Amino acid sequence: MTASLSVTFETSPEHYKHWKLTVEDHVATLAMDVREDAGLRPADYKLKLNSYDLAVDIELADVLQRLRFEHPAVHAVVVTSLKPRIFCAGANIFMLGSSGHGFKVNFCKFTNETRLGIEDMSANSGVKFLAAVNGICAGGGYELALACDEIYLVDDGSAAVSLPETPLLGVLPGTGGLTRVVDKRKVRRDVADHFSTLSEGVRGKRAVDWRFVDRVYPTSQFKQAVEKRVQELAAQSDRPASGPGITLGPLSPSIDGDVIQYTYVRGAIDRGKRTCDLTISAPDTPQPATAADFVKAGDQAWALCAFRELDDAILRLRLNEPEIGTVILRAVGDPAAVLAVDAALLANKDHWLVREIINHIRRTLKRVDLTARTFFALIEPGNAFAGTLFELALAADRAYMVDHADEANTMALSAANGGLYPMSNGLTRLQTRFLGEPDSIDRALEHADPFDAQEALEAGLVFSSPDDMDWDDEVRLAVEERTAFSPDALTGLEANLRFAGPETMETKIFGRLTAWQNWIFQRPNAVGERGALMVYGREGRPSFDWRRT
Repeated sequence: MTASLSVTFETSPEHYKHWKLTVEDHVATLAMDVREDAGLRPADYKLKLNSYDLAVDIELADVLQRLRFEHPAVHAVVVTSLKPRIFCAGANIFMLGSSGHGFKVNFCKFTNETRLGIEDMSANSGVKFLAAVNGICAGGGYELALACDEIYLVDDGSAAVSLPETPLLGVLPGTGGLTRVVDKRKVRRDVADHFSTLSEGVRGKRAVDWRFVDRVYPTSQFKQAVEKRVQELAAQSDRPASGPGITLGPLSPSIDGDVIQYTYVRGAIDRGKRTCDLTISAPDTPQPATAADFVKAGDQAWALCAFRELDDAILRLRLNEPEIGTVILRAVGDPAAVLAVDAALLANKDHWLVREIINHIRRTLKRVDLTARTFFALIEPGNAFAGTLFELALAADRAYMVDHADEANTMALSAANGGLYPMSNGLTRLQTRFLGEPDSIDRALEHADPFDAQEALEAGLVFSSPDDMDWDDEVRLAVEERTAFSPDALTGLEANLRFAGPETMETKIFGRLTAWQNWIFQRPNAVGERGALMVYGREGRPSFDWRRT
């Protein structure tokens, strides 16, 4: 990835180049129709055969978000292709071959999060997904299908599903393909091993027998079978029978040099220190109290607006600022206003829109958990680290809280910290923090009043609480020490420590991405002068170092 390329994650339907969304009653059809000349770097590669790059996935993520909020009457989605006999050829190989290592890993991470977003919609939003695979379905294309609840494959003699990365490219399916095959679709290990070495994949009855797809139909019956099944899936939903939804408007942050300013979020980069101050403000205007109020407020409700902004800021940091390794988290404003929002969210959590807002906050907090940056939370007088915003302090690698002699400084929990925003491991951040001390969770949540610095320290809710005389020096030394360590070592260290407790399919996917994909993408067998990823489609066969490590 060239240093001058700045990635923007905002888009909207009128700007889509690669996806066609149609909605009829309770069913949406999301059809892939990738424009070859409209990739992120169109001069470097063409997106042939419905292959995709980050630009395609940015649109996909936006479509999913709009289905959640703008189309509440959609109960099921068909994911298919408009190109004859081609579903999706996967991530564009020439894009991967011409991209830097950091970009490849961040690309894989974003596509993982987007596909997990499909599974999240099925589990938490009442929207089921059916992949209607109408042709070649390879690599990341099959991984897109795997994210759906069910896969229907046309039986036309050539359509097949495959994960050909190992035999063709010397890498692994980067968006969780191997994990989903065995953990989600329950394919037997030896069968999955064989499948993962077949560049041509499997088709027809064998694909069903081996559990790689759910059904196959001849071309003459395929469309009718898909339509029948998607109606059955739609009937299972608890989404509203009709709209309207709310419109997601543009975020439109202002950017002045190294400062990005949204309505509630501000990011300021210090390039000399390789840090970013990321501040989120509590609401300063009256916020919705009822479900009807939330609908009326739409995308301007603080709970949605602020976390859309935070999500965008985190993504920009990931892709555009690889040398900014330490993020200083601050929350400012009135903590009582945050606690009031929490109470409104909990009181109305069964309403479709409030449920989607809660889901969005949860996914944004997960984005923080999964970001390869150090996060230090600084809790100072005037802070708004309460309830939902205190989840950011719990997500941080360390939280520092000043014990000020002359100014009040407190933080507070709410019922939202008790289960509204589970992590990728299925636990709350308090449960993950206190794996060996379950009683500490109950004591913290039952604490009726805000915690001062010493109480927060004794409760284990912050890492350190220096007094105001030592505050500046302790924080400065902690940040300077952190930025002096190897970024590679810190990425591994943080990823290992953040997900204590049980392993889930989600933690497996990201853990293996961090470990295996990070390593394989740097090995000469993949990206050396004669590595498989570099010579594919260009010249001859790859040259491998045959030694196992």
